[in-house]
Amino acid sequence: MSTRCSGITKGGTRCARSGEGPNGLCWLHDPSRSEERKRAASKAGKSKPNKEIQSIKARLEDLADDVLAGKVDKGAAAVAGQLYNTYLRAVSVELKVREQLELIERLEALEQVAHDREGRGASWGA
Repeated sequence: MSTRCSGITKGGTRCARSGEGPNGLCWLHDPSRSEERKRAASKAGKSKPNKEIQSIKARLEDLADDVLAGKVDKGAAAVAGQLYNTYLRAVSVELKVREQLELIERLEALEQVAHDREGRGASWGA
């Protein structure tokens, strides 16, 4: 039987996830798993967008070469360039969202540590 996580969310309410660990905390609130969370977030944040950006850069370079060589109409190339720019903007927004989610997770973990310390009467310098 799983118990409810005893962690506190950023909204000040009790976490609704299952507290699977020996300390009664879920994966997101368990301070002992913070390194795992950091690695997972870092890996997720670096994988797909970097490959996408590299791919778009290569396509833009090919497009520019084709325009200069007269293989592609300049008007069509301009439209393609705008579409690539829109795509890059979407990738940028996706990266920002991932970074914000990682920061939220880290902040929640810090808040949990602070909450635990308050319960023990400890201060930040202790």
